[in-house]
Amino acid sequence: MNPSPRRSLPAQTPREAQVFTRKEKDIPLQVCIVEDDDKVRESLATLIGASRGFACRAAYPDAETALEGIPSQNPDVVLMDINLPRMSGVECVRRLKVLAPKLQVVMLTVYDDDDQIFRALEAGANGYLLKRSSPAELLSAISDVHNGGVPMSSTIARRVLQTFHQRGASNRETENLSQREIEVLGLLAKGFLYKEIADQMTIRFETVHSHVRNIYDKLQVRSRTEAVAKYLGHK
Repeated sequence: MNPSPRRSLPAQTPREAQVFTRKEKDIPLQVCIVEDDDKVRESLATLIGASRGFACRAAYPDAETALEGIPSQNPDVVLMDINLPRMSGVECVRRLKVLAPKLQVVMLTVYDDDDQIFRALEAGANGYLLKRSSPAELLSAISDVHNGGVPMSSTIARRVLQTFHQRGASNRETENLSQREIEVLGLLAKGFLYKEIADQMTIRFETVHSHVRNIYDKLQVRSRTEAVAKYLGHK
C-alpha cells in the first residue's frame, strides 16, 4: 500500500509506539495500528493521519506494547496485524477484548487465510481486511466497523454460521432478549448498520448501541458476528 500524500514519520525502536495528537475540533475517528513491519505501519499511519475525518492515535510494533497502550488510548478502531512476532494478533485481540470489551478491531492479513481469520473472529475481532486493499477500501472499512458494519467475506461468514449451528444456541439465552433487542438483532442479521437501524426503528443512534451492548451481555458474545450467528442458529 502506497498512500498519497506521503510524509515521513519519527523513527521508532522495536519496543516504542508512535503516539499522535488528536485534532479536537474535527473530532476524527481515532485509530490505533498494531503492525510489526515498519514500512507497512508507517504507510498506514500516514494514510490515516492525512485523511479527513481520521486520526492515527498510536502505532505499535507488537502485541505486547499494544496491550500496554491501547486500553488507555481508548481508540474508536484498532487495525491489528494477524502475524505478529511473539504474541500473535489473534491472542492480542482476545486479551484486548477482556480489557476493553467495546473496542472495535479489524484484522489485517496478507492472505485470505480462512483458519487464521476465523480464529480472530472467535477471539472477538469485528472483521478483517486484506493488506493489499486500496486506501479507499481501508478507510471505508474503518468507518464501516465504527458504524456497526462487519467487513468479512461470504466464506468466513458461512464458517461462523456453521460453527454456531453445530454448537446450538440456548433457548434461554434468546428468550432473555426483549422485543426491541430481538428487533435490533434481526436488523443486524440483515446487514444493517447502526445508523440504519436507528432510522428504521426511529430511535437514537446511542439507543442502538445500548441495545447491542445488552444483546452481547445476554447472549454472552463479544462481537456482532457471534451475536448474529447465535440468532440465526436459533431461528
